[in-house]
Amino acid sequence: MSQNNIPVLDLKPQYNALKTEIQEAIDRVLESGQFIMGPDVKLFEQEVAAYLKVRHAIAVNSGTDALVIGLRALGIGAGDEVITTPFSFFATAESISNVGAKPKFVDIDPKTFNIDPTAIVEKITPQTKAIMPVHLYGNPAAMAAILDIAQAHNLKVIEDCAQSFGARYGTGKHTGTIGNVGAYSFFPSKNLGAFGDGGLVVTDDDQVAEIARMLRVHGAKKKYHNEVLGYNSRLDTLQAAILRVKLPYIDQWNEGRRAVAKAYNQLLADVPNVVTPELADGHVFHQYTIRILDGKRDQVQKYLAAQGISTMIYYPVPQDQLPVYKGQYPANLVSDLLATQVLSLPIWPELNSLSIERVTATIKKAFTVEADNF
Repeated sequence: MSQNNIPVLDLKPQYNALKTEIQEAIDRVLESGQFIMGPDVKLFEQEVAAYLKVRHAIAVNSGTDALVIGLRALGIGAGDEVITTPFSFFATAESISNVGAKPKFVDIDPKTFNIDPTAIVEKITPQTKAIMPVHLYGNPAAMAAILDIAQAHNLKVIEDCAQSFGARYGTGKHTGTIGNVGAYSFFPSKNLGAFGDGGLVVTDDDQVAEIARMLRVHGAKKKYHNEVLGYNSRLDTLQAAILRVKLPYIDQWNEGRRAVAKAYNQLLADVPNVVTPELADGHVFHQYTIRILDGKRDQVQKYLAAQGISTMIYYPVPQDQLPVYKGQYPANLVSDLLATQVLSLPIWPELNSLSIERVTATIKKAFTVEADNF
């Protein structure tokens, strides 16, 4: 990518700033020879639990496994239903299906892109055992309303925090520490990203934590004494060491993302056919996602690409419309509509004002250029 191009994400500034610390952490692990469940894993779990103010943090090898293990630790399995959003990455629904349960999709609030709590109750059946809200794009879901519903119907709550590490619900608790279980991803592009896959299960429930720890190591509390069918889902020591270096900077980085989002919002405030996201309290903007109306999203994205500006569509197909589920569920009209409108713009904490201005100016121009001319 040339100097004049703007990627949708640039991890180099973050790496360059921490290069010495990261190399020291890597060298420490390499010299120790303890690459699986080495000391840095336990230390990371302790440090991240202290940051999130939660009793238990169990490091696993991906955000998807965090969801699967979290569900199983809550006792969710065959014959159960879990209410969730159709507007998320497939890992959300996939994890529910992979424990033998059935996802039940509830449409979203167009302002937040998150599950609409006012539509949850009508989807509850005697088989419903849990609600899995997703804090999409880093924006906390409506947890107070969701918890009220869960308590009234004796349901568990497992939070999908793959995109929301460090986010807070209002000015209160971190996402992932509000329900019964929180599940995080440390995929490299996340707000807190490793140099490979990684994930985390958090809970204040001692029994849930004990089950989660068993499940990540083949269902055993004691080596060679396997009690249940589990997984090989351990966070590599190298990844834990890298995450330990990064963790102290997460609030600073998230504030940087919020500053970028605020600048975008100001520059796009008066652009017709563009709906900007709300700067909600606690939102950490894993993605900065606008809506482009009147069927012009693809035209705008194509024009931006022609000008060297990368964007992404998260998500072009709602989960309930993916081939694996298609035809099994009634339509979720808001999700279906937003899938044709959403466009995520370049964002990372160090994105400079000149780049932000160029992106927004190019969006404005895209509406004035005939599609055939680019």
